[in-house]
Amino acid sequence: MHYVAFVHTDDAPGFGVSFPDFPGCVTQGDTLDEALRMAREALAFHVEGMFADGHAVREPSDVQQIKSDPDLAEWREGATLAFVPLILDLGSPRRVNVSIAPGLLKAIDDTAKARGMNRSAFLASAARKEIAGSW
Repeated sequence: MHYVAFVHTDDAPGFGVSFPDFPGCVTQGDTLDEALRMAREALAFHVEGMFADGHAVREPSDVQQIKSDPDLAEWREGATLAFVPLILDLGSPRRVNVSIAPGLLKAIDDTAKARGMNRSAFLASAARKEIAGSW
């Protein structure tokens, strides 16, 4: 799931990020990349807190709805829209069975080893990056 975020730049350096579906969930970063990384973390932390408090989490609002909602007009002003994936930490890792071509598996293992990671950590990291960049 991806949620719409407003990315703002003000007179000060850096970027602020907020979520119309989650008022109060805000973050910032010195660069756009850092702000979007922080936005993924802030969104996950916010939603995990909602779950812990027994609150339901709404499905992402439609981008057209957000663009046309008069209650969000001031909030939208000067903002760039971004789509931020919700990736939750839902407990301990789970063993899964996947099929990967032998050459690709060797490349994964070699790269993971060079980075001081195991195969599972490398694949999880790669999946997070791919999901974050899919919009």
